[in-house]
Amino acid sequence: MQNSHLFPTHFVSHGAGPWPYMKQEWMIGAHDSLERALKLLPSTLPVRPQAILVISAHWEEAQFTVMTNAHPPMLYDYGGFPAHTYQVQYPAPGAPALAQRAYDLIAAAGLPVALNAQRGFDHGTFVPLSVSYPEADIPVFQVSLRADLDPAAHLALGRALQPLREDGVLILASGMTYHNHNMRNRGADASGKSKQFDDWLFATLNSAPAERWNQLINWASAPMGREAHPREEHLIPLLVALGASWEEPAVRTYYEPQYLGVATVSSYQFGGV
Repeated sequence: MQNSHLFPTHFVSHGAGPWPYMKQEWMIGAHDSLERALKLLPSTLPVRPQAILVISAHWEEAQFTVMTNAHPPMLYDYGGFPAHTYQVQYPAPGAPALAQRAYDLIAAAGLPVALNAQRGFDHGTFVPLSVSYPEADIPVFQVSLRADLDPAAHLALGRALQPLREDGVLILASGMTYHNHNMRNRGADASGKSKQFDDWLFATLNSAPAERWNQLINWASAPMGREAHPREEHLIPLLVALGASWEEPAVRTYYEPQYLGVATVSSYQFGGV
């Protein structure tokens, strides 16, 4: 029987820049749908998380690296936004003990791994969490992507991290299902291309487990794959969330056919349905 407290994993499209902190600057309602989806995320969990592990599109290292900082600082890893967005705080504590457990699990899987005691929260972490968990009272830590962005290695990372789900850890992968030049590939052309890729991704994630793993490993051959992701760092976190859920079903938790008037984007939950 499945553990009733086994946490699902999530992949969220985290949106453009520090959007929760600059709603006046965007068109009215531009992020309402994304905000609703992120606010609903806690309701998908069986209990309150002991900690949140984020795999963000905005942290890459030569090998998988685990954040062990007990009091992570803020990393304002974006540019060209209003001055006040470089002062925002998300003061969640770190989770050094669980970070060490994650390190041990990754090492036991035979994947080269390192620790980083200085790393802080990048916006792929604090932006979605500021909406889902605005109180910032749940410990948070991160595991980096590997800079080669190898799909099979990131599926393997997810498999290695799977036992954390039984420890009350929410595994949250943060990226975008469409990320072409920071959303600057605009217009009807971008809209049509992004929808082709999003349709493929939805069908793939809802296919048989072995088929979806194989298809995602070869994602660049998907319809408009490289148009949606000229560089795939915003897609690869999804493979970690999928690896940690392995054969469990996928449910689309957010779908927007014209995000910022540009592109089709989605978010997914794996397991816990």
